[in-house]
Amino acid sequence: MIIFISLLGFTLSNKRENLTWPEKMINDTFGFAQSLFYKPAGFIAGLFEDIRDLNHIYEENEQLKIAVSHYIRDKANYNFIAAENERLQKQLNFTEAQKKLYKYDYRIAQVVSVNQDPYNKNITINIGEKNGVKPNMAVISVDGMVGTISHVSPLTSTVKLLTDLNEKNPNSNAIAATATGKENQSFGLIESYDAQTGTYLMTKIDEKDPLAVGDTIVSSGIGEAFPRGLIIGTVISRQVGDFGLTHTATIKPAANFDNWKELFVVVP
Repeated sequence: MIIFISLLGFTLSNKRENLTWPEKMINDTFGFAQSLFYKPAGFIAGLFEDIRDLNHIYEENEQLKIAVSHYIRDKANYNFIAAENERLQKQLNFTEAQKKLYKYDYRIAQVVSVNQDPYNKNITINIGEKNGVKPNMAVISVDGMVGTISHVSPLTSTVKLLTDLNEKNPNSNAIAATATGKENQSFGLIESYDAQTGTYLMTKIDEKDPLAVGDTIVSSGIGEAFPRGLIIGTVISRQVGDFGLTHTATIKPAANFDNWKELFVVVP
């Protein structure tokens, strides 16, 4: 160690251009040792820099996801309002009483619990009697109709989902429905939901009904059990009924029956 330190001191103090072989050996040894420490240190520094960049990318990605979800929600609301406005403008013969008849309020609610029982699937929302909610009021998402209010408490309400529709169940209310743009020509009843295919069955369709694949199905408001104009789904097929007197149609639901955050209660 003494010799090594002496040679090192001699090397650092020597300003000559021509180095002796011990000096060259010491310089090479130090250079090799420095490279062993420098490369891992550089790798670690680069690794921390990459992690910091990944954190920034992750934050930007989260912000973009939020922006996209807002855009999808606003687009759905805009399309519905634009279509409704265009339809009302065409019906200039409406009286003031008729306009008030189809005017609704939408009370936003948060989903607080979901009952996953396959025979009685329902959800609980955080508004109730104090918010003007009553049994049998329709409940929708930003995409379409999801169910009706079955039970009401002062602060919460239970929503019975349309996935419980069953034509053989006397407590299951069929939905009078029509097609957008064919309100005065098309009519049928949404009577049941097929859990295996995830579709509704629309029945009582007249054979001369202009209903076609791709039509948007909405509640007609007939019978006043459900408000008019609530989106239910899209026609994916049409076929002759069981007895050949009327037709039936298969409807793909507009609403996605899982992972809800907010819903809206439709208050006439």
